[in-house]
This record gives sequence, C-alpha cells and structure tokens, in this order.
Amino acid sequence: MVNNHYCIIMAGGPGSRFWPVSRNLKPKQFLDILGTGKTFIQETFDRFSRIMPSENILVVTSHLYKDIVRQQLPAVLPEHILIEPYRRNTAPCMAYATYKLLKKDPTATVVVAPSDHLILNDQIFVDTIHNAIEYASVNDVLITLGVEPIRAETEYGYIQANKNISFTINGNLAYNVKTFTEKPSRELAEVFINSGEFLWNSGIFIGNLSTIKRELESHQPDISELFGEGEGIYYTPEEDSFITKVYEECKSISIDYGIMEKTEKAVVYPVSFGWSDIGTWESLYSHSKRDEEGNYIKVKEHLLRSVKNSIVVSEEDHKVVIAAGLDNFMIINTDDVLLICPRDESVYKSLFTDLPLSELGKYQ
Repeated sequence: MVNNHYCIIMAGGPGSRFWPVSRNLKPKQFLDILGTGKTFIQETFDRFSRIMPSENILVVTSHLYKDIVRQQLPAVLPEHILIEPYRRNTAPCMAYATYKLLKKDPTATVVVAPSDHLILNDQIFVDTIHNAIEYASVNDVLITLGVEPIRAETEYGYIQANKNISFTINGNLAYNVKTFTEKPSRELAEVFINSGEFLWNSGIFIGNLSTIKRELESHQPDISELFGEGEGIYYTPEEDSFITKVYEECKSISIDYGIMEKTEKAVVYPVSFGWSDIGTWESLYSHSKRDEEGNYIKVKEHLLRSVKNSIVVSEEDHKVVIAAGLDNFMIINTDDVLLICPRDESVYKSLFTDLPLSELGKYQ
C-alpha cells in the first residue's frame, strides 16, 4: 500500500429518508439496513482499508455521532475522527479534512467518499479507486466517478461528459465534465439517458491535496481562508475550539455546487461496479432480494397472506408481523413507531410535510 494515499469518509448526514428506522441520533450510515451483519459505514471502511492503511482513513462526522464512530470503527485513529459542531454540507467537510491533512502529509492524494452507499462488486471498486488515485497523484485534476445509468432515476445527480475531450486512466476512458445537474424531473432524466452523455453522480471525488487546496482557494475563498487559519492548530488540543469557531462562521454548500460546477479541473471517470446510494426505502427495495410475491422482508417472525410487492421490516424480534390483503405497501416497525403506508415515494415524502412529525421530537 502507498503511504500517502488517504480516504475522507463523510458521515455526518441525518439519513431522514429511512425514517423511522433511521433517526437523528442514529442515522442510516450506522445501521445494518441490508442485513449483512455490518453497518454501511463499516462496509465503507472495510472497502477502503483494502486500498490504503487504516491509519490513513479519516471520518468527518457530526458531534452527535462521535461515540458511534468510535464504537463501530475502532481502527480509525482518534485524531482522524473529525467532529463537525454544526452541519454545513460537504464542501466544509472536505475543506476541514484537506487542511488538517496538509499539516500531516502535503503530498497526499485523497478519496472523498460518502459513508452509506452500496457497492456490489468490491474488487472492481478497489481497482477503480487504485487507478483514479494513481492518476490524480501526478495530474492536476479533480476526478469524480460517474456511474453508467440503467434507468431514468430522479433521486440522483447527473454528470454530462464532454465526449469530445477524452483521455485514459490506466486504459479506461475518462472525459472532461461539461455540466452537473441535481435530481432532474422524470422527463429530463429520460432525455439524459437517451443522449448517452450523462452518468449518475456517485458523490466520490479524487484529487491530490495541492489541487484541492487551489480549487478551494479559487472558488470558495471564504471557506479556504477560515480553515487555512488553523495551520498551526490542527493535531493540537486547540483544534476543537478552533473548529467550533470556524463552523459558526462557515456557510453551508456542497462539493458539487461549491467546487465541481465551477472548476475547470473536473473530469469524470465512468465506472460500473454495482453502485447505489440506497437513499430511500424504494431504492432498498429495488436492490434487494424479494420473495416469490415480490416482497422485501426483513422480519424474524411473520405471517403474510395476499401480500405482494411490499416492504416488511421489523426491528423487534419478539413480535410477529401479520398482514393480509396488501399490494405495494410499506410496513416498518421499530420499538416506538409503526409506519404503514403505500410503497410510493410521493406518499412517503408527504409524511414530512402533511403530518406534524416536526412536533414529535423524540421520534426524529
């Protein structure tokens, strides 16, 4: 393994689209939603520990999840669990880790990755990351991994590749980026798919620290200045109080909006390793094994009659789930909430607007 290759795992999100299983105090990335015996963040850590030494993996997370990260990822160095006092989206998250790593190893090349995505083919993923890191370590680029789309998905961002400007990364074609588009309408997603120019945005970025620092300085100078002032503070006892002050002043903006849409260094590397961000119950359903009636079932004891195309999940092993006469429904049972509703994304989303869930604080 190369000692100046690092990974920054972003793990601060609330995971609200998997409510009521995912909650503010224990969101999706810390849950074993797929029933593999490992949580999403543990799967992510294990994947990257095949690529770089475990001491080179950093986790940026909310102050709410510091203890969970320590419990689930004991191999991560304590000084590499970076605590955000406030949620400020992904660009400040990347900036914090970048400026801290600049003090430790300014020659580093890093992968910035979400903590909660599904990867079906780990070996292809590992090979892809190796290729991208090696290329980014000696080239002035910001690589984003673009996933070959298989449907007109409206819950993902899209990257338009400039097919007129191509090059190779270890024999694999890559392209300059033309445009980024966040979560298009169904009609626009169809146009994207039919054009052959668009890829799903995986949210995984690769670059060397020098390039990332320059692009932060160019396109987010206020964020760069805030974190840059800590040059002599990172890896010292004063870091926590310094970061609290920085986050109080720092704006909230994503890597895509803040950097990738503005930089001229963005390139997209098309990949195909069985990716999904598994961001919703519906995406979990589409990527999971189902019974002969089309049901996804994660329940120890159940009795189902005339139940089809449904999601049935229970966290209570002592309780039998009994249902009859349902088609395209969701039954999600936790120790304090029972959710029953049609298996329809629009209906599920309406729970957070039409029902007073914001008033039910302990259930969030």
